[in-house]
Amino acid sequence: MRNPLLLLACALTIAAQTPVTQFKEAVISPDAKRVVYVEALRAKDGGESPNSALWFLELGRAGAKARRVTAGDGVKACAETGIAWAPDSRQAVFLSNCGDGKQAQLYLTSATGATPRKLTSLIGFLQNVRWSPDGKTIAVLYTENAIRTAGAVEATAPDAGVVEEKFYEQRLTLLDVQSGKERQLSPADTYVYEYDWSPDSKQLVYTAAKGSGDNNWWSAELFRLDAATGTVSHILKPTTQIAVPRWSPDGKTIAFVGGIMSDEGSTGGDVYMVASEGGAAKNLTPGRKTSPSWLRWSRDGKLLMTERVDGGAAVATLDPATGATETLWKVDESLRADGDDLSLSLAVDEKTAAVIRNSWSRAPEVWTGRIGDFQQTTNNNAAAKATWGEAKKLHWQSGGATVQGWLLYPKDYDPAKRYRMVVSVHGGPAAAKSPTWPTQGFDFAALSARGYFVLYPNPRGSYGAGETFTAANVKDFGHGDLQDILAGVDEVVKTLPVDAKRIGIGGWSYGGYMTMWAVTQTNRFAAAVAGAGIANWQSYYGENSIDEWMIPYFGASVYDDPAVYARSSPITFIKNVKTPTLIVVGDRDGECPAPQSYEFWHALKAQGVTTKFIVYPGEGHHFRDPKHIEDLAAQTMRWFEEKLH
Repeated sequence: MRNPLLLLACALTIAAQTPVTQFKEAVISPDAKRVVYVEALRAKDGGESPNSALWFLELGRAGAKARRVTAGDGVKACAETGIAWAPDSRQAVFLSNCGDGKQAQLYLTSATGATPRKLTSLIGFLQNVRWSPDGKTIAVLYTENAIRTAGAVEATAPDAGVVEEKFYEQRLTLLDVQSGKERQLSPADTYVYEYDWSPDSKQLVYTAAKGSGDNNWWSAELFRLDAATGTVSHILKPTTQIAVPRWSPDGKTIAFVGGIMSDEGSTGGDVYMVASEGGAAKNLTPGRKTSPSWLRWSRDGKLLMTERVDGGAAVATLDPATGATETLWKVDESLRADGDDLSLSLAVDEKTAAVIRNSWSRAPEVWTGRIGDFQQTTNNNAAAKATWGEAKKLHWQSGGATVQGWLLYPKDYDPAKRYRMVVSVHGGPAAAKSPTWPTQGFDFAALSARGYFVLYPNPRGSYGAGETFTAANVKDFGHGDLQDILAGVDEVVKTLPVDAKRIGIGGWSYGGYMTMWAVTQTNRFAAAVAGAGIANWQSYYGENSIDEWMIPYFGASVYDDPAVYARSSPITFIKNVKTPTLIVVGDRDGECPAPQSYEFWHALKAQGVTTKFIVYPGEGHHFRDPKHIEDLAAQTMRWFEEKLH
């Protein structure tokens, strides 16, 4: 149900926009003297590319220029990412497929970016590289003989013949730096999601579950692993989803984020602490009106955390002993660093960091420096100019709660005119729309350039207002959250020159579901675009490849409580639809399978509702083919232009 890159889908081209460099990672060296950043490369046709390049840059030296470091020849397109610095800052390791074609391997280079040395010859998928604190061992998550990139958003393998579930388990694999010896250490029947080293380098803590990796993240538990023997000890079976386990400096405690989460990689909840030997977990942030996302222990026993708050981001400290917090920095922007959403890369001094910053008014760049006093480090997007209007933060009341959202004004806004508006519903539902520089993804900022208001609501179920708000749509999909969205529409129409008869709605993933749901509940919208939506929760349960995510949200399987699924299914109320609806999906989407879109399209045709249905071949939940992305952009823009004319 995620929509990390497809926040209403995968492609509204931003008219006349200067091509923008996207940064995937920015990792500062422990001694704070260098930063390595990963620059996403563009395809020859200007579309999205899986390829990327590494750049090393010295900090604090006037006139220093970034130097590209590659395991290839610097000409052939390839993907290089997954940077990890050695604790002494003298070396760094990274993943590259430049030498082995499609197969990524680990490479080692010096701090200055000397010619990299190949460390591994593995077959499969590798990710999440980390050095042990003593610098003697490198850990990596390795899926041996994987047939595709890990992750539920990727295209599923096509079925043929006898259909069977075949599990490719992602295992903790350790590489001895001196000898080069590799050991797959975690159990062969268990899929590892995240991990952290103990401060003495003798153990690792990790989250894991048995069975399909794509499907069982929602029931992952916490384990401890002896790095010498491979002995596994169980620490905790949580009552919620868990992420970012972090081992305390004294070795006695594990901190993690726990809460209702709809997608692996989209993290939010409360901060918990549990003894490293096991026991009951303690909630350190009960009632906090934010959504902590990323954690890092400090030497003084406090936690540094990033959190979503009120549609933006913040960095704060948390004292586990007292529960006291201090906000160090708060911005209405999107942040990331080491590949994780809303993360920082922190130096050993615990004050200097690297981060990738961007917003609607600020194109992506790497920034470094002291937290709250960052200095811009790259200048790749100096020529980028916004082609959309001003963005403003909104708040409105709904169901006794305050709801936050963002409103993008039309370009060259004139209060004497009347305008069309489109509501863009984010995916998840456990996610949030934050200010982000629009790219050639399916972000409705392109409509702003064409004279639309664009409303981005963060209704109940979203991050940024505390765990109670995020969990408010449990067993209530479509009901309270739609109420919140409609209240936001009312607020805009009441205060700004929006033509109430020319309002559209669209979304991808959970946003696609909410679009399908909205048109069965109200005739408020004159046009809709449902991307990778869900029409029927009952049939969806048996069609998708990640059904485990539904149990926490619906309270039971569809076989045990079909009524709660029917109550929130658009197909139950299909006779109410009047809104012209464009339906789009990838034919190999495992998260929101194409039959759901077929079912909704068929039902609309049966009711005589204007509709159009497009299936994109070979695409999963996250579209990859630039031509499909471009076509999706054109089809979407055309639909709104025609139906909201």
